[in-house]
Amino acid sequence: MTPRLRAALAATATAALLSACATTGTTTPANKPAKSETPAKPPRAGLDPSARPDAFPSTYAPLPSRTTAIRGATVLTATGQEIPNGVVVMSGGKILVVGGADTAIPADAEVVDGSGKWITPGIIDSHSHLGVYPSPSVPAKSDGNEATDPNTAYVWAEHSLWPQDPGFNRARAGGVTTLQILPGSANLFGGRSVAVRNVPSVTMQGMKFPGAPYGVKMACGENPKRVYGGKGRTPSTAMGNVAGYRRAWIDAADYARKWDDYRAKSEKGEKADAPKRDLTLDTLAGVLRGEILVQNHCYRADEMAVMIDVAKEFGYRITMFHHASEAYKAGALLAKEDICFATWADWQGFKMESLDGIEANAAIAYKAGACTVIHSDDETMTQRLNQEAALAMAAGNRIGFGITRAEAISWITANPAKAMGIADQTGSLVPGKRADVVIWSGDPFSTYSLAERVFLDGAVVYDRKDPRYQPKSDFELGTPGAGAFHQ
Repeated sequence: MTPRLRAALAATATAALLSACATTGTTTPANKPAKSETPAKPPRAGLDPSARPDAFPSTYAPLPSRTTAIRGATVLTATGQEIPNGVVVMSGGKILVVGGADTAIPADAEVVDGSGKWITPGIIDSHSHLGVYPSPSVPAKSDGNEATDPNTAYVWAEHSLWPQDPGFNRARAGGVTTLQILPGSANLFGGRSVAVRNVPSVTMQGMKFPGAPYGVKMACGENPKRVYGGKGRTPSTAMGNVAGYRRAWIDAADYARKWDDYRAKSEKGEKADAPKRDLTLDTLAGVLRGEILVQNHCYRADEMAVMIDVAKEFGYRITMFHHASEAYKAGALLAKEDICFATWADWQGFKMESLDGIEANAAIAYKAGACTVIHSDDETMTQRLNQEAALAMAAGNRIGFGITRAEAISWITANPAKAMGIADQTGSLVPGKRADVVIWSGDPFSTYSLAERVFLDGAVVYDRKDPRYQPKSDFELGTPGAGAFHQ
């Protein structure tokens, strides 16, 4: 048989076989998707940013508490009320009722005599570096600033947080029940913040505020251009700063679009390859989706206005400007845009961008309708935020504003809670909210008043007169003066 004849016979046999398969229905249907069109497998959990958005979940659990009623004290609710001879009842870790002297007290409540004392919500420090810059300063634990690239949105402050920082205990003795821990301000994008409950804990997760949204730290002004300009890199100017933000948001928008396209195709059963996960762009895309809050270090009014325009250009919103020394020049704009600002009472002139700060800064912007916050950015001041608020209030009242204590207490309680996205849970004495409460020895706006007892979710976490509620950090064991914070 010749080769040509063998080929012809083979072709005939193949055709007959295919015909038989078609007859029995076992051949490949004409409309079956080609192998190359089979939908791709979803990415492994760690490669999909939506699979486990809180990869380091809170394990915080409230400490044991009992029903407690404090009566006879002056109560500042942080909702605009000052109640003389008031009553605050806590039960099940929540505020049960707040009212006047005739407020009913449950029969099983422990009753605390608050005569001559004052009650406020727990203090909230919305700008803290405790845990990432422990106090006293230890270089080996100086973990608050990843100053290696202008955009380090990929780092998370919680991964630097050291729960044994003695500063947490000292802040608690100053009435601080919640803090926002931020990475430092060397970069255009410094990384994610984390909100923590101020309780003794072995782990960061044991302090992490359940369900609190993340923030991203942005910085405008002198810091980024100084740090990177000094290294011969961009940014080295204010315009370099803004260009850096805009380039980052363009990348973030493109990244978000790729994930959106991938998910849309996957839902339709179409072939789709997941984009490569990028931790930097995860954070920025989270901002564009409204899931992550922007905490923007910015001193000057003109720079705040530029940052607002950048936010409008890319479709996100700024939650709060930090350090805002010139908020008094931009109060109406901040009020219009519903952006909070945080500042100190009298830190001004220590650098060029704070040169035009004034003592009445917070009060003037407050009177313009802006959401006013007093923050610390300092391991010592965080213990005395009540006094810092008093200074800011007094500066405003010296020029005739007549700001009351009932108003000003919100600067260190309800307003920072709003700026951290947790106002539905804490920051004011409202039934149903977490029972974060401070009993002060006197008017909290007096230099001579001290936090006597601090409740967190209704549990006593600090008592100035009871050593059982004065935790000490292992970091200070054997150190002269350890634990002296409560004296």
